[in-house]
Amino acid sequence: MFRLGPFKPAAVACAALLAVASASWAQQKYGVTATVEKNFDAAAVKTYAWTPGRPSTDKGIDGQIIAAVDRELGTVGLKPAAAGTPDVFVTYYSVSRTDVDVKAKPDEKGMRPERAVGSLVVALLDPASRKPVVQLRIDRPVDRSDIEGSINTLVPELFTKYPARDVKKP
Repeated sequence: MFRLGPFKPAAVACAALLAVASASWAQQKYGVTATVEKNFDAAAVKTYAWTPGRPSTDKGIDGQIIAAVDRELGTVGLKPAAAGTPDVFVTYYSVSRTDVDVKAKPDEKGMRPERAVGSLVVALLDPASRKPVVQLRIDRPVDRSDIEGSINTLVPELFTKYPARDVKKP
């Protein structure tokens, strides 16, 4: 399972955390991954409720991420729990970094090309144990000048790996 560790991640596409990648862009592993517990039954999950994770420190970005995840949870058939215990709790973790192409030739100022990268993990947790039953992760270059657009692109792409539901045809 994916663990973010003890550090406190910041916002997707925010300049709060800066890391220098040691591999070239061609070798970077950008994409979407999913970790699903072996006995998880996506068809049995109907309701969810949010639980604190490691949200963006920027309340505007936090709200945008939550709204985008809510939309995508709706597209896979989940609804917010009205009362009582939901089928799953939902949380997210985010971080941004800057990757540097160390294999590229430096420019006249000695700088190498840089790329802003956002990482977002959305986790569905078992309500009893609080252990993840689904973790969806995306690492993707982002446009820091259009945070909302980046979020609204990344989150739907993230949910392309949501466990398939059995669709009953009439």
